[in-house]
Amino acid sequence: MRLIHRAAALAAFASFGLAAQATTLKISCGAVGLEFQLCKDATEAWSRKTGHEVQVINAPNDSNERLALYQQVLGSGSDKVDIYQIDVVWPGLLASHFIDLKPYSKGAEKEHFPAIVANNTVGDKLVAMPWFVDAGLLFYRKDLLEKYKVAPPSTWDELGAAAKKIQDAERAAGNTKMWGYVWQGRAYEGLSCNATEWLASFGGGAVVEPSGKVSVNNANAVKALETAAGWVGSITPKAVLNYGEEDSRGVFQAGNAVFLRNWPYVWALAHKPDSLIKDKVGVMPLPAGGASGRHAATLGGWQLSVSKYSKNQELAAQLVMYLVGSQVQKERAIKASYNPTIPALYKDPEVVKANPFMAELGATFSAAVSRPSTVTASGYNQVSNLFWNASHDVISGKAKATEAVADLERSLNQLAPGGKWN
Repeated sequence: MRLIHRAAALAAFASFGLAAQATTLKISCGAVGLEFQLCKDATEAWSRKTGHEVQVINAPNDSNERLALYQQVLGSGSDKVDIYQIDVVWPGLLASHFIDLKPYSKGAEKEHFPAIVANNTVGDKLVAMPWFVDAGLLFYRKDLLEKYKVAPPSTWDELGAAAKKIQDAERAAGNTKMWGYVWQGRAYEGLSCNATEWLASFGGGAVVEPSGKVSVNNANAVKALETAAGWVGSITPKAVLNYGEEDSRGVFQAGNAVFLRNWPYVWALAHKPDSLIKDKVGVMPLPAGGASGRHAATLGGWQLSVSKYSKNQELAAQLVMYLVGSQVQKERAIKASYNPTIPALYKDPEVVKANPFMAELGATFSAAVSRPSTVTASGYNQVSNLFWNASHDVISGKAKATEAVADLERSLNQLAPGGKWN
């Protein structure tokens, strides 16, 4: 089925080039939440300003599928897409296919979070401009916590107890579809994000440390994975083993979950006028692993890059700089809770009014944990694939955590060039 979807997406990519003219740009955008519509709105505004047409291509929501499609299209040297929306962990993987944006940015990158600009700089090339930044957050039904006199949880144990208490009480009251906690458990990059948070919150390391040492085989990592596995079938539906972002959000927004781990975009959708949970949602940092643990949120986000195979590189770079600029980022933050990559916007009264939680996100971003994409470079996709499959084996009950992390350690060491990552 995924191969069929990829083939259909590839055909869509190719078809956009057939009638394209020199002044028509093609941009690939995601479609999680309001993402695709906002991409269309912004590119249409640019078109009205410049007279150039922009065609927006809908890329797969699943980040693994999107990366595979991008690699296929870029690997062929195709000029059918000018601008690509790429994940924060992809610059090292795809850098050879993108132009250096520095000649076109005129120093505008200095307005963005320095860490993300550094992430997007490969060698001396700025291969992508930051578009929006993400960090994992815990959304919760504040009305239900108040109803059952439960405090927002600060540790995973507290979350487990609160989720079970409210879930059971709601079911007894007639809401048989209620679950305590939903998240992203499918074997894909989203599970790597969740598992990165689990490990970091318990002091279980970063799978592969910045030094290049494979660190995943430790007692705290085992405890983290065992804790998550214990949720499945108890406070979390077994269907979570195939949930992505939108699947988990759908359960929460339908009023059938107490807690949700997801990205900030959920806030705007949860508060739409027709939302069943409008004005009933709170947001907070993800729980710590225990009294000696820490709150950990995986750093995410998306960037815009210009293909070196584009026949309109300069025009494409101009569109990128418009899309990542303060005006568009502010509109996206207000309309859909996409977190700006420009620190100044977090003090903008209109942005904070639309997203009260954003005023508090500085601490969340400063505590965010990165996936090991920098140290593993072009090998990151294989590293993450091994990590999410090992995690999925544990949470699905196919493997014990102690065995899974030991096997993962061996596989990662074997995969490392020359026997070590650095």
